[in-house]
Parts: sequence; C-alpha cells; structure tokens
Amino acid sequence: MADPVARLVPVGLDELVERAGLLTRVDRKYLVPVEAVDGLVRRLPRDAQVLEIASRRLFAYESVYFDTPELLAYHLAARRRRRRFKVRTRTYVDSAQCWIEVKTRGARGTTVKDRVPHRLDDREDVAPALPFVTATLGAHGIAHADQMHWRPSLLTRYRRATVLLPDTGSRLTIDVDLVWHDGRRPLHLPHMAVVETKTGATASAADRLLWAHGHRPLRISKYATGLAALRPELPANRWRRTLGRHLLPDGAPDPAPGPR
Repeated sequence: MADPVARLVPVGLDELVERAGLLTRVDRKYLVPVEAVDGLVRRLPRDAQVLEIASRRLFAYESVYFDTPELLAYHLAARRRRRRFKVRTRTYVDSAQCWIEVKTRGARGTTVKDRVPHRLDDREDVAPALPFVTATLGAHGIAHADQMHWRPSLLTRYRRATVLLPDTGSRLTIDVDLVWHDGRRPLHLPHMAVVETKTGATASAADRLLWAHGHRPLRISKYATGLAALRPELPANRWRRTLGRHLLPDGAPDPAPGPR
C-alpha cells in the first residue's frame, strides 16, 4: 500500500472534508486481492489525491461496534430492513482521536452518518454519548431507541489510505490488514483489500475502473459480514456468496440460513 499511494499528489484533511465530506452518500464496496491494488492506484485519474497528515498516507483505524443483547442491528441488516442502523466508535489510532458514529439509511439506499467526538478512554462504552445515540436513532425513525441497551459486539482494526477523486467530488478508501474480533476469537483478512467508493448519485472514475477489471460491488459490511464469519450460527443469506468465496476459513461451517 505504501508504494502505490506514494505516487499520488497529497491533499490535507480540511480540504478533503470540504470537497468530499459526503456524510450522506452512496457506498459501493469491493474485495480486491492486495496484489491488484498497485495496478488499481496507478490507473486512477491523474488528478487523484491522497490524504496526507504529518507525512503519513496510511493510517491505522480501530472501530468498536455496539449492538443490543439480541443483536438487533445485525438482524435488521441480515433481513435488509430499511430502518437498519449501526452504532460504533471509531478511533484514528495515529492521532489518538475518537468519535462515536450512528449510521442509518436514507432515501434511495444512501448512507447517512452522524457523529460527535468521544473520549478515547470510553471507546468501548456508549453510555457517555447515550443521549446523542438515542436522539439520532429516533430522528431517523428507529423505534424504541430509548429502550435499547448497548454492549460491544465486534472490534475491527485495519490500515487505510483515502483518495480524493475530484472529477465527482467523491472518495475512495483502501483498507488492508483487516482483523475482526468478537471477543472470542479473531479473523484476519491478510490477502484481500476492502475497497470502497463513497459518492453522490454518480459513480466515480474508480468505480468504472474497478468494473473494467472485473470487480463488482459486493454485499459486505465490516460489522455484519465480519460477525457472520465469526459466528456461523447467525442467519447470513445476504452475505453467503461473499463469505463462501472470500472470508470463511477452510473447514469452517456454513453460515446459518435466514429469511430471504
């Protein structure tokens, strides 16, 4: 990852947010072999820029996802309910900054993200931000948000490069060295990169490039797909193809069937 992004022109965080903040957006996700990342980055438009902070272009991320004891957020995603949501803390490890984020679904399949700063020491605890979480979920039509009880359900760690695509004011993120941990065991994805485009209504040059090289958007969620891979007893029809082709370790049981 370090070599491909070293060739790109840098962009600062403030400029990136100003030009492609995209808190409401269309997300398309791809799984790409890590050895193909260099060719992908080389073929990006010449005006593509990579996020650089303090001479760094590759950043460590940690996310703690929260769910109810019944895994309501997971099951809503598995059943493709429109009123589904995610609650997580995101830690930018290199700068020791932490945010708590609520992700919901908007019109026409868009992703809406609301977030506020969170104490780093509280990254495994929703309680200090409970009023924000409850109010945000309620504002987006999630019923009984004030009655939900939260606990950590999944930890993810990975390294990310973020690319600005000025042609459509969109972003491309490339995540490598992804590790999931559900508190019982870890699952490492060392040979695949999770590539995600974050756009408005128009597909980006990166999407068209990925399509041209045979990569199609996949049903993959760092939360739900990771939890399904670690807990095969959960219903996972929505991610069965992704799990079977890319994620389940040899000899792991198939994920449990669920409602279509």
